[in-house]
Amino acid sequence: MTEQLAARGISQVAGVLLDLGVSSPQLDVAARGFSFAADGPLDMRMDTSRGESAADWINRASEEELREVIWRHGEERFAKAVAAAIVDARRVEPFSTTGQLAAVVARAVRTREPGQHPATRTFQALRIFINQELEELEVTLPQAVDALEPGGRLVVISFHSLEDRIVKNFIRTRSTGDTLPKGVPVRAKDIPPAELKAVGKAIKPSAEEVRRNPRARSAMLRVAEKLGPDPGFARLNVLLLLVVIACALGVVTSQHRAR
Repeated sequence: MTEQLAARGISQVAGVLLDLGVSSPQLDVAARGFSFAADGPLDMRMDTSRGESAADWINRASEEELREVIWRHGEERFAKAVAAAIVDARRVEPFSTTGQLAAVVARAVRTREPGQHPATRTFQALRIFINQELEELEVTLPQAVDALEPGGRLVVISFHSLEDRIVKNFIRTRSTGDTLPKGVPVRAKDIPPAELKAVGKAIKPSAEEVRRNPRARSAMLRVAEKLGPDPGFARLNVLLLLVVIACALGVVTSQHRAR
């Protein structure tokens, strides 16, 4: 983001919108390898020109690695059973298509959520892991805030609880401001101010929106506003410098008296 803005001669923007995850066209095209509904190559890479495909990773990963990824990124309660089933199945034939994987997972997941395919969470976990989506999000959020002008808005739409948790914690941390140890001789107004301000609460799709677009059922929208600089903060550097000088003089005087 920083490089692309700089290349266009843009230093600040009024708003940044992050729409996370895959899009419906990506899911609907079987050749992309994201969908369990239609058979296709088991790829799942956003950028097919680099990185390891889902099939390559599944065929080489240990059972423990499979279980960890499916549990952590998909929050699949049957992750252990799914991982074991994958390892058993690949001994017979390596995985190469989404249909193969979906069938194996469906047999391993004993119960399913109403209206949801049993492979939903496993496919989601693999997609997030293969594309390092959570790591990308953690890198992108600070860049987005740096690009905003004072009063600018950061808006993030997520479709997964892990994504939303990262966004929520980021906004909360940047909305708190720096905290100093108790007893430091700094006035409250001279403490570095918060960088963001959360705007309202998280917004969920309405029942009507979910009816029109079932894929929106897990969506979560959060908004934060970038705060302007605090004029009083400039005095903090001067105050801290005076404190350091006073401490240094105290040490020198103490050593002189000791001699």
